[in-house]
Parts: sequence; structure tokens; C-alpha cells
Amino acid sequence: MNLAQKATVIAITNQKGGTGKTTTCENLGIGLAMEGKKVCVVDVDPQSSLTISMGWPRPDELDVTLSDLMKKVLEDKPIQPGEGILHHAEGVDLIPSSIELAGMEVSLVNAMSREKVLKQALDGVKRSYDFILLDCTPSLGMLTINALAAADSALIPVQAQYLPAKGLEQLLQTINRVRRQINPRLRIEGILMTMTDSRTNYGKEIDTLIRQAYGGKIKVFEQGIPRSVRAAETSAEGKSIFAHDPKGKVAEAYRALTKEVMHNSEKRRKHQLDQLR
Repeated sequence: MNLAQKATVIAITNQKGGTGKTTTCENLGIGLAMEGKKVCVVDVDPQSSLTISMGWPRPDELDVTLSDLMKKVLEDKPIQPGEGILHHAEGVDLIPSSIELAGMEVSLVNAMSREKVLKQALDGVKRSYDFILLDCTPSLGMLTINALAAADSALIPVQAQYLPAKGLEQLLQTINRVRRQINPRLRIEGILMTMTDSRTNYGKEIDTLIRQAYGGKIKVFEQGIPRSVRAAETSAEGKSIFAHDPKGKVAEAYRALTKEVMHNSEKRRKHQLDQLR
């Protein structure tokens, strides 16, 4: 296997909604593209939040979406090069989703090798990119299991509040189960604190709490993503935070995250190459 040509696949996942998965997928993807990387982001959620926030407001009218590609895998039909891929003005590609993906999740229950259908759908595009980012659905259902089975690592955005932090245990158990039973190479990329507010004692407390509880076992990214009204506005514009508010604190935070993810990836690739020698 030529490691230099194979995309790093990162699933951005948390079964809780509202933790910043879609915002992180879009801005990390575009951040990596700004660093000269070839990036494809994949909407693995029937709600199509990523597709909509990247400028395709009517996903159900698109000709080809992720469910069509997965259906081809189930029917053993070939996926054509470039099929279903949309190009965003800021230099990333998108495999969109539509509401049909909800029906696909039901179909997967009775499918053969049902956990690996998404992985097979992405196999053809892996050589064209440096990074593939998967925006997961806020549940631990079949689509999320498929994303974890296809991924090299899981990046977990966690909202800086007590309750979302508690739900982390369940997600970590699921990741461990997928690692044991389906995808032994799956790692945790890191926990990303989102909607942080370092000005309040409460915000600082939560940050400390999560770093103490998990920091010994799992990487917690140095840079959290601050709460911001401007960041929330970007999804209505089909633009990233870098295009919307390039000098703001959220853009700065996503730049720092991008550098950390690239650094991790380089380190692992070097380690893999050393092992092959």
C-alpha cells in the first residue's frame, strides 16, 4: 500500500445534537484546503445540515447523493469516478446527503457486511484526497457505525456543559466496540471543546473537568472553539468562517485545530512508514 496516496478519514461524531459537528466538519475541511490539502467532506446525516450549510439549500433536489452511492454498493453496481461529488468555491469537495439517507439506514439492517457499506462507497475516492471528513448523524445508529467503520479516527466535538460531557462515555464505549469488532485501526483523534466561554468560571470549570476526566487517556485539543454569533451566521451563507469573519476568534480557533490535525496526521504517517521499513 502506498501511504502517500491514501486519504486520512476522520469521522466527526457525537450522538448528541448541537455540539458543533457540522460547523467543525466544514471549517476544518476548508482549513485543511487552505493549507494546500485535497479534501472531501461527506454528509452522513439525513438532515443534510452540512450540504445545506455549504450552499446547497435544497438537498432533496440533487441528482446524486450519498444514499445513491451506498445503494450502488448494496446492488453491487460500479460507482463512476467523480459521481455524486460537488465542488465548493473554497476548494473542498462535498458528497451531499438527502432525506433518502434515512431510508438507507433502514435498508442497512438486513444488508450483508452492513457496517462496511459506506467504507466501500468511499474506497474509490480515497486516492484522490489527503483528507476525507465524515459529518455524522447525532445518534449511534447504523450510519454512525458505518462512519466509524470507514474512518481512521474519530474527532469528538463536546459542548462545554455538564450534561453533554456525561454522554461522552456512551460514545467512547461505541468507538471501543467498533474497534474490537469491525475496525481495529480506529483511533480517537481527540476531544474538541466547542462553544467555550473562558470568561466565565463555569466555562473554565467544565474545560478543567473534561481535561481531568479524559485528558490522561484521550487527546483533548489545546484549542477549544469559542461561542460566537458570527459563526452561527455562516451556515445561512454557504461560506466558511474563514470567508465570513477571517480575523475573528472562531476562525483563529479553527486555524489552530487545522494545524493540530495536520501535525497528528504527519506524525502517524511517519510512524507507519518507519514500521514498513
